[in-house]
Amino acid sequence: ALSLSLSGLKFFEGKELRLKQEYFVVAATLQDVIRRFKASKLGSSSSAGTAFDAFPDQVAIQLNDTHPALAIPELMRIFVDIEKLPWSKAWEITQKTFAYTNHTVLPEALERWPVELVENLLPRHLQIIYEMNQKHLDKIATLFPKDVDRLRRMSLIEEEGGKRINMAHLCIVGSHAVNGVAKIHSDIVKNQVFKDFSELEPDKFQNKTNGITPRRWLLLCNPGLAELIAEKIGEDYVKDLSQLTKLNSFLGDDIFLREISNVKQENKLKFSQFLEKEYKVKINPSSMFDVQVKRIHEYKRQLLNCLHVVTMYNRIKKDPKKLFVPRTVIIGGKAAPGYHMAKLIIKLITSVAEVVNNDPMVGSKLKLIFLENYRVSLAEKGSAVLTNHAGPGHMLGMDYTL
Repeated sequence: ALSLSLSGLKFFEGKELRLKQEYFVVAATLQDVIRRFKASKLGSSSSAGTAFDAFPDQVAIQLNDTHPALAIPELMRIFVDIEKLPWSKAWEITQKTFAYTNHTVLPEALERWPVELVENLLPRHLQIIYEMNQKHLDKIATLFPKDVDRLRRMSLIEEEGGKRINMAHLCIVGSHAVNGVAKIHSDIVKNQVFKDFSELEPDKFQNKTNGITPRRWLLLCNPGLAELIAEKIGEDYVKDLSQLTKLNSFLGDDIFLREISNVKQENKLKFSQFLEKEYKVKINPSSMFDVQVKRIHEYKRQLLNCLHVVTMYNRIKKDPKKLFVPRTVIIGGKAAPGYHMAKLIIKLITSVAEVVNNDPMVGSKLKLIFLENYRVSLAEKGSAVLTNHAGPGHMLGMDYTL
């Protein structure tokens, strides 16, 4: 009983610290935003105070997932309590200021905060959220009379299993635009996960496909390929990626295709040398690079990837003379500090790698590398050998085979 209570206390303290961190970032950012706006001509003060009508024209805040969602009630608190704006005016400005990017469609991954915790730390913000929710539900009740279940589904406050604030709902209600990060993802957001909200305000939901900045992930990290492209279509593509479609006219150019292959092979050789230096494992640069880099999570299926490595290893051991395409499996990512299962998955990957990489019968046919302390500088090295990127800085995740 003692260990359980201590574990529960540790979990609660961790949640409380996380909420404090989220609010700290939000509060500091908004204070700076307000300060800078007031210092501008559009925010110049008069005897009646600062004119905030132009605020949304000068300030655009993109909520990258739900973690900064407290910015919505915090800005309302500033406008209503400090700047003395009427609620309706404050709400209009707030909605025009915020937009929300959703990153996950899994219900269990959507952030929810216990009302009790928010009440203890941020009582005024909870009052504001309650007021926002009431006005939101009043609007729904008017548009969909007698549809009580819709009210429950769309409420900012969930009642089942203890009162919790649904931060995704808060972001949607407090923003003028909501987007997914790929067409299929955005369609699921609109038609399944937040279908009720989409039916209420269909124009609010959009798609913004994730991409990369070519300045970093092509020119800086892969200068050989960047120069090769520039030789064929000029350098303007750096500022206008749509010009890359001009490369379609070279699909039948065997010399150009061979030059691309040479650049990639040279990059794979450099990356192989880096891996050998860092992890003391000799890599076959001509092998297929099978890469999975994203946060370590059960639903991301690094475990399945690892089991595939075990399967390939057993096949090689069973019949060493059988034809096998050499493969280097590279897995990278970080586990949340308190996510024990994710840490066990990392341990399994490194243990399997220890066996596979030191078996002389397997040799250069199969290698497994776990990229430790994954970070942007490491992603920059890997980008030169990859043909696609799933998000800025490779930090959102990628699965590629080369």
